[in-house]
Amino acid sequence: MEEDFAVLISGQLDGSARGARSIGSQTTKGIWIARCVDIEPCTIVLDLEGSDGRERGEDDTAFEKQSALFALAVSDIVLINIWCHDIGREHAANKPLLKTVFQVMMRLFSPRKTTLLFVIRDKTKTPLENLEPILREDIQKIWDSVRKPREHKDTPLSEFFNVEVVALSSYEEKEEQFKEQVANLRQRFFHSIAPGGLAGDRRGVVPASGIFF
Repeated sequence: MEEDFAVLISGQLDGSARGARSIGSQTTKGIWIARCVDIEPCTIVLDLEGSDGRERGEDDTAFEKQSALFALAVSDIVLINIWCHDIGREHAANKPLLKTVFQVMMRLFSPRKTTLLFVIRDKTKTPLENLEPILREDIQKIWDSVRKPREHKDTPLSEFFNVEVVALSSYEEKEEQFKEQVANLRQRFFHSIAPGGLAGDRRGVVPASGIFF
């Protein structure tokens, strides 16, 4: 993950995770786990190694699939970083990761819907209402391209995922606005398991409070 996402994670945790700074290299190595501060219900964040990391080399794809499988198996909400300038691009950096996420979901066959929360980074002056339809179209194209078992050949994306989209300004250029937006995003995790919340689908869920720290 890049530096700004460490800031985002740190903001979500309200300082309980390390806000590592490592310009030009990965911030996260492996998987880090921390409990959010002052958020009810009990909320645990997994900070996964970014898919664009160069340090892992040839082992990157295998680890990416394993970590994606782990994250989808245990998470109610998966935050996916996407650069604003990548929206609508044929060779966007996160397209392979998203395809991996969908392929992994085909293996899980969980009746519970996972929320995919796409975080658009370094948003430009283009309004979110213009960016979101393009991003959703990109997501749908990737879903359509994934090979599916016969029984799920025509299953829509909405059967497996709830898709949400938010946008954040550049941390480097608009730090205060970025922090305010992260604070607003954090508020969405309060009462997240209520009906209609980010993690409202509770079928077959093990509460985070049942995990020993």
